[in-house]
Amino acid sequence: MNAKNECAYYKSPIGNLEIKALDEKVSEINFVEAMGEENFQSDVLKAALIQIDEYFRGKRKQFHLRLFIDGTEFQKKVWNELTRISYGEVVSYGEVAKAIGNKNASRAVGGANNKNKIPIIIPCHRVIGSDGRLIGYDGGIWRKKWLLEHERKFK
Repeated sequence: MNAKNECAYYKSPIGNLEIKALDEKVSEINFVEAMGEENFQSDVLKAALIQIDEYFRGKRKQFHLRLFIDGTEFQKKVWNELTRISYGEVVSYGEVAKAIGNKNASRAVGGANNKNKIPIIIPCHRVIGSDGRLIGYDGGIWRKKWLLEHERKFK
């Protein structure tokens, strides 16, 4: 059986998003310079576009989408914990490490965040340094700052 790969695009306030799905599950969200050619018919990408639009309009605080999560067991544990961080809230890398049962794993949590292929939906932007600084966001610190300010505005 062949995997079905599909792609959609969304023009967000923080840049163009490329949303990929694999077998009816969202598998990636990437910040891209230009919108490419869409090729999708799946309900999951239609739902993802609606929910992402609602998020950026301040109407959605939680996502309800099927996700294709590909990573190590540790990474999956971290990403699952990230989904528990409430909209508009922030936690430190150390707090995530404690929450998953390994208080000394702050750096590893940062590494897992860096490997998160589904930002915004798996909200790695809500994790900050223990000193309150915004650090470590693959899409750029300015995007992390924008997302956090956006969530605080609609909290």
